[in-house]
Amino acid sequence: MKIAIGNDHSAVDLKQVITEYLNSLGHEVINFGPDTSESCHYPEYGKIVGQAVAAGKADCGILICGTGVGISIAANKVKGVRAAVCSDTATARLVKEHNNANIIAFGARIVGEELAKDIVKSYLDAEFMGGRHQVRIDMIHAIEEEQ
Repeated sequence: MKIAIGNDHSAVDLKQVITEYLNSLGHEVINFGPDTSESCHYPEYGKIVGQAVAAGKADCGILICGTGVGISIAANKVKGVRAAVCSDTATARLVKEHNNANIIAFGARIVGEELAKDIVKSYLDAEFMGGRHQVRIDMIHAIEEEQ
């Protein structure tokens, strides 16, 4: 699987851990985030990853900032993106099963390395359930079309 990853300055170290973890699972990682802790603006990276996922250049995305919230808000401004903040494994599984989230986000200041790996694994192992959930995804797409 091809996975886009983006981050801000607060998440450089955790991004490296997650990138190595994804590589160990056999995934290809496309790094869109900075590799230094020099201050930067998370909306830029949320947008870049969102665009890559929406355009099909990546199968899904992972975003990391201080809390995961700001960068996911930015990504959700890209048409076709369904980014969800996940601070636990149950949410990571459910956002895929029920919401068909194509990007997950978490906070480097919120979750530790091992929990972050578990969140990623739970998300990647889950499958969209379709059915009644597809009806709701279609409703979300309709909202996007109204804009």
